[in-house]
Amino acid sequence: MDFQLSDDQRALRSGMRDLLGAVFGPGRLRAAVERDGVLDRSLWRELGAAGFFALRLPEDAGGVGLGLPEAVLLFEETGRVLLPGPLVATHLAAGLVEGAAEGEAVVTAVDADLPVAHLAEADAVLVGAEPLAGEPLTGEALRAFVAGARPVRSMDPLTPLHRAPAGTAAAAGRVSAAEGSRAASERTRADTRRAPAATERTPAHAGRFHCEATLLTAAEQLGSAARTTEAAVQHAGSRQQFGSPIGSFQAVKHLCADMLARTEPARAAVYAAAVTGDPVEIAAAKLLADEAAVRNARDCLQIHGGMGFTWEADVHLHLKRAWIRAASWLSGAGAEELLAADLGAAGRLRRSSTAYGRRAPEAGGGG
Repeated sequence: MDFQLSDDQRALRSGMRDLLGAVFGPGRLRAAVERDGVLDRSLWRELGAAGFFALRLPEDAGGVGLGLPEAVLLFEETGRVLLPGPLVATHLAAGLVEGAAEGEAVVTAVDADLPVAHLAEADAVLVGAEPLAGEPLTGEALRAFVAGARPVRSMDPLTPLHRAPAGTAAAAGRVSAAEGSRAASERTRADTRRAPAATERTPAHAGRFHCEATLLTAAEQLGSAARTTEAAVQHAGSRQQFGSPIGSFQAVKHLCADMLARTEPARAAVYAAAVTGDPVEIAAAKLLADEAAVRNARDCLQIHGGMGFTWEADVHLHLKRAWIRAASWLSGAGAEELLAADLGAAGRLRRSSTAYGRRAPEAGGGG
């Protein structure tokens, strides 16, 4: 199977990078920080007009008609530039919430008991065990929800947070991302056992929102990891110390090499998970992307030295956003739990198959 990007996919990614470079350059990023993360609605509408939110809607529904792999490419680009806002929830709500596909509506979502991002500016809030199957909060229900929420301090100045009213998750029957992914994984594995020849392992509907939200968040993390790697290499090549670029020093070379060695496996995992849609592979991709985004930002900051802690550099913003995303939808602990459960289930299945005499052919043997 060829996992190389097609010419159309490369063109799509390049077009998104050009668009974001034009509408959300460094100046607009700084302006967003000065506004304390308040969303620029005109930018939101520009994304909608470009088809960002409607990317996966069918063409007969006014969408672009592309798939999850293409969405991952676009979300990777948003992660590179630290584009603020509840992009994942609004993208997933296109076709469900009026105006979401066009960028006219901002949609956020309740993620278990975690604080809700950009709640004060939301036109709709997704709640429930499967948000896409239920009714989003809008109108009077949304206003009552916001009134009962309380703001909490966010480490990322571009991501304002609110604590949802007490009992929201329980009242809505909300499950954690790990639980939703685990349920989808168990149903997928059962389907695979019933139909071994199946080549597409799509998550069950009960966990689809959680799986896709997790993967798109991982794509944002991947974009951030790639951008901090580039920033570190660029700074190491231009910053002089003792008459030489700091990139000529072995310790700095090792940091840059480690950043690349974290980014590329994460990229392979995210791209592969976008093709398979497998919940376990999505969990692995999120785990790798989180590690790459957080550790790369820390190493990039280390290479920048004291300058990295100042508002002059963007690296500290990448680190803060990476921390926020790492806790969203599927945390590292949740991903590790899901992967461990899958390994245990696979081991039990192998032992069961052996007990019933269904042993795999020996290596090199016929069968």
